[in-house]
Amino acid sequence: MDQDYILSQLGEDRANYYNATAPPIIQTSNFCFPDIKSFKKAFEHELVNHIYTRGNNPTVAILRKKLAALEKTEDALVFGSGSAAISASIISQVQAGDHVVCVENPYGWTKSVLEKLLKRFGVETTFAASTTAAITAAVRTNTKLIMLESPNSITFELQDLEALSKFAKARNIVTAIDNSYSSPHFQNPAEYGIDIVLHSGTKYINGHSDVVIGVCCSSKKIIQQIFLSEFMTLGAIISPHDAALVIRGLRTLPIRMERIQSSTKVITHFLQQHPKIEKVIYPWLDDFPEKILARKQMKGASGLFSILLKADSIEKVEQFISGLNNFYLAVSWGGYESLAMPFCIFHNMPGKEDTHVPWNLVRLSIGLESPQYLIDDLDQALSIL
Repeated sequence: MDQDYILSQLGEDRANYYNATAPPIIQTSNFCFPDIKSFKKAFEHELVNHIYTRGNNPTVAILRKKLAALEKTEDALVFGSGSAAISASIISQVQAGDHVVCVENPYGWTKSVLEKLLKRFGVETTFAASTTAAITAAVRTNTKLIMLESPNSITFELQDLEALSKFAKARNIVTAIDNSYSSPHFQNPAEYGIDIVLHSGTKYINGHSDVVIGVCCSSKKIIQQIFLSEFMTLGAIISPHDAALVIRGLRTLPIRMERIQSSTKVITHFLQQHPKIEKVIYPWLDDFPEKILARKQMKGASGLFSILLKADSIEKVEQFISGLNNFYLAVSWGGYESLAMPFCIFHNMPGKEDTHVPWNLVRLSIGLESPQYLIDDLDQALSIL
């Protein structure tokens, strides 16, 4: 299906709402019926029919159609956050006595649901390195799910999606991936056989830093399974108003991603040559260890990358961060604005263990500003080191 058609027309039956260009926000909790026969029939398929907005809302339904088509899957669900989508999807595939293999150092809340929540209910998890050999070696006879994150959002390790999908299908194991880094514009894991594609849609899918949303794309069978149990039970839904904002954000997804990638290419090349930078970690650089795999699976790379500073103390890293004027300090990424995330803040925290991430690593997210505007800011801040 053509991407332009998906973004501008799919799911938008304008004749049903006065030929308005933008779809209406159906801001209602409840839907009423003209008679008992139609009321009764609606309950036969609540994911399709409109009964109560916790289950299905017309504005949200338009967004679901677009997201599923963008990820080349049969259906999609949207949640109130990325962690809700990830947690519900993982929980839907396991029960007491089952085993999960997950890439090591995943998104923090992915690790939390596996390591803390599900462990309480008899589900075990093995965290494995991103190589095919390490992941397949971790599989047991009771493994029901392989949880991937390619690329990782800090150090950007990749997994071979096609190889792992074939391995899993031969053993009746479900595969899931957090695809937030690439967005559907740059990577479609379902094309390589991955069963469940997940997003923190708060990032590139929405792209305007004003909505928190999670996305789960999969087959109709899996989506129906999640909908009837985890989705309806936990109730972590998105509002119709927020769905409309995300539809608006999707309109510009391709142009935003292309602009961000173009700027990031210029900025990372500048930083590679800078004497105060030890290393730049970005999947689209020629010296990236998994360059060949990245070019195979991904159509491009986003604006998230990490740098290792040549700094002899945490204080120097903090001075560099304080010297930045055109980057906001924030935990998220994927919006129109450029961000900096220094991992030194997770070192020497009272009562907590230091993170495994080096204290001289800073993650940058490039937004829609001009590359030179950001380069000039980085250059003057690096002069402090």
